[in-house]
Amino acid sequence: MAITELLIKLLETEAPISRRVLEQVPEGKPDWKPHDKSMPLGYLTTLVASMPAWIAMMIRQDSLDLRPVSGAGYKPPATDTKAKLLAAADDSVKQALEALRSTNDKFLETKWQLLVGGHVVDENPRHMAIASTFTHLAHHRGQLTVYLRLNDAKVPSVYGPSADDRVF
Repeated sequence: MAITELLIKLLETEAPISRRVLEQVPEGKPDWKPHDKSMPLGYLTTLVASMPAWIAMMIRQDSLDLRPVSGAGYKPPATDTKAKLLAAADDSVKQALEALRSTNDKFLETKWQLLVGGHVVDENPRHMAIASTFTHLAHHRGQLTVYLRLNDAKVPSVYGPSADDRVF
């Protein structure tokens, strides 16, 4: 199996799981967080919704600077309503699938860089950077399920049944 095919299948498996979790996010609580050191619910949901688009970015760009010297960094999509949140998630997946279908394994072996303030902090072949996006997504999606529970929202099944969702 080609790397691109594997990544497409992973995305097609993970995207519906993320969408099920995002569908349960309560509206009107973007600033809620379980602890002062935790990220706010609104930021976390936007992160989970938009993370698949990172795959497209890793294919279409040679690098990402998290704190560019110019100050003109990434602007996340608007997700202040459930409809906008789900639309952002769907668009993010669409971008990733289009990018994966437009590339090939040879290109995915080329280097991709993560920078902070113009300095390289990580450099890997694109396929490795993309693969790490899936584990990063699973981490934050799991974090989001805890936020759901703490807000008395339904926690859907992810990789198996939950206390709220026995269908698997």
